Order: sequence, then structure tokens, then C-alpha cells
Amino acid sequence: MGQLWNGTVRQSGALVEVDSVSWNGRLATGASAGFGFTGSWTGSNPVPTDFALNGTPCTGTTVTTTTTTPPVSGILDRTHTVGRVRATADTARYTWPGIYFESRFRGTGVGIVLNDPNNDYDVQVDGTTVAGLITPGRVTRWITGLTDAEHTVRLVKRSESPWAAGEFGGFLPAAGGEILAKPAARTRQVEFIGDSLTAGYGNLSTTRDCSATGGVDRNTNTDLAFGPLAARGLGADYQVNAHSGRGMVRNYNGGEPGTSFRTYYDRGLQNVDGDVWRNPATWRPQLVVVGLGTNDFSTAINPGEPWTPDSLTAAYRTAYQGFLDKLRTQYGPDTVIVVSATDLFATTAEQVVQDRNARGDNRVRFWNYDNPALDRLGCDWHFSANDHRLIAGLLTDYITTLPLDW
Repeated sequence: MGQLWNGTVRQSGALVEVDSVSWNGRLATGASAGFGFTGSWTGSNPVPTDFALNGTPCTGTTVTTTTTTPPVSGILDRTHTVGRVRATADTARYTWPGIYFESRFRGTGVGIVLNDPNNDYDVQVDGTTVAGLITPGRVTRWITGLTDAEHTVRLVKRSESPWAAGEFGGFLPAAGGEILAKPAARTRQVEFIGDSLTAGYGNLSTTRDCSATGGVDRNTNTDLAFGPLAARGLGADYQVNAHSGRGMVRNYNGGEPGTSFRTYYDRGLQNVDGDVWRNPATWRPQLVVVGLGTNDFSTAINPGEPWTPDSLTAAYRTAYQGFLDKLRTQYGPDTVIVVSATDLFATTAEQVVQDRNARGDNRVRFWNYDNPALDRLGCDWHFSANDHRLIAGLLTDYITTLPLDW
């Protein structure tokens, strides 16, 4: 035997055993990881006469093969994908939070192929969360012990990672199983655009200082933010294009001057300068909910920043109109756009809507979702899980009043 990869070798006489390696992770019962090797022969032994692999003779003779259905051409061909994803034949890359992959399979288990040391995920089977994957790295995680039947599987990205892309390598069937045709896309589509409040920043925490319980990343689950909660309740597919700390014109505490949320909204991968996202024809949301302004106005203007309170407000209103123009061009005149705000900047945001309506665009609406019942017990005074549930209910009620064509 010459080279060996994805394994370590042990030999006792004629018996050679290959052990798995650490980067394959712990394999579930019935799961496997592939390995490979090269061998050499000499003139005195040109054909192996007594060689077997797991009991199967490998003697150099022709083996009868059985024709099977070839694999699909790309990993997403049998996966319903929602969110900004850069896909190739064998991997899908992404940075935005809340991206999800859904598939159908038959069998007693399913594998999830990931390469991501930065993000957290939830795995859901038939609507129930069965595993949480915390910064899984390069791994195939197996969910086993299911009934031998048809199931649905959903992988959702819980956390933000604007600095680094995660990679999804597809779903795999357990032995004897099969990945089936992908689930149908939902007719209803909603896009949520915003900052940390939209992303669900720190929403799993029950204390405002979450540094002792894993920090912000471990305490964030975008899937439990108000937008996804409301969208799922309405039977809608959704995107969460949110970026913590970013404002319409000014970032939190004046950070990263010269950039804003608008810098990143045009990108498929937030961490790639100059990346341009081309919105696919399959994504035409009937409803877009925008929540930008907290970072513009929540901190005092620092010395050296190019703003006064009045000029910041004016710049915000002008930029917001430009952003609404972009959304109109992108999604057309029928999409309803909701400009949402908390009390902090509600007056300014409502003026944006009034200006828009005065221009003849009456499918832009205003929604103030602040509420005295919000406890803001999430990390760093952000919304708690309870707050997000409350806001989701308020949003659902509000949506029923909108002129939606769905």
C-alpha cells in the first residue's frame, strides 16, 4: 500500500485496518466516511489473488455492475433554498442570517454536509428541531433513528457572519434511503431588511449581559426572530437580509464611516468587496419589511463625524427614498413595502412614508412596533425571545390590514 487519505492505517500480518480521522467527526450508527489508497504491485505478483475489502474479493477480475440512477448535477437540485446563496455543483456559500435549505427524503436518516467553523445551525425534521450544530466545522452530521418513511429536513442558519461565508454541501440519504424531489416553493414571499433587531441578535439570552453564557453568537437564533416567526405563521417563504450595527447612512456610534447597510445590501456575500447580487426571477416578494434607523440615531454624534442632528435626519430621509427607489425597481410596483420603526426614530421614519405617499406611491406603509410590554432582556438590551414572539403577533395582525395580492 502506498498513499492513504482520510484515514489512519493499522496492520497485523495480512490484515490491514483503516480508522477514521478526527475531522470526520463522530459517526452515527450506520453512518460512514470514505477513504482512499493507492497500491503497487511487482512483476512477481501482477494480479492480487487473495485480496478482499470488507469481505468483498478484489482480484483484478471484471466485476458485474448494476446500473443506478446517477446523482443529480448539483447539490441544490433537490433542495428548496431561500436566501442569498452562491452555488456551484458541489457547494453553496452564504453569509446572510436566516438562510435555509429544505429537502425531502425517504429512509431512517439523513446527513448534512457542512464546512463552517463560524456559524450555528438548527436541523429540523418534520417540523421539529432535532439537533443544534454549534460552529460545526467540516463535517457530515447524521440524523438517525427515524422511521423508515418519507420525511422533510430543514437546515437553517441561526447566526450572523458578515465576515465569513459558510458552506453547505447538501443532504445525504442514509443507507437504503433516497433524497426525493425538492419541496415546492411557497407562493407567499416576504423579505425582512434591517439591523440587529431584525436579525434576532442575542434573543436567546435572558440577561442583558450575555458574556458569561456564550456571548452574542451562542445566544442568537434568527429563526426565532419576529420576521421568520410571522412569515412561517403565514405560510410564507422569507429572507432575512439583516446586518447588525449598520444604519441607513450612519452605523452604530459612527463606526466604519463611509459605509452603511446599503453598502452590503447589494452583495450576495457580505465579506466580498464589490460582490453584486443579481436577484433571481424566482424571488419576487409581495411584502418587504424594512427596519433601519436604530443605529443611525441611538448614539450621540461623535466629534469628527460629518453630521449635525438636523443634517443626519435629512441625510437619512434622502437615503431612505433612494433605497425605496431601489426596492421598487427590483420588485415592481405591486410589492407592499413597510417602513418599520421603534419610538426612537418613529417620527422621522413616518415622514419618509408621508413623503413617499405624496409622490404617488401608496403601497409604502408605516408601522411603529414599539410596545411597553417589551422587556429587552436579550444581549445588550436587544429584544428577548419573548419580545420577538410579541412583535411577531403584532406584525401578523398588521399584515392582515395590508393590500396584499396573495
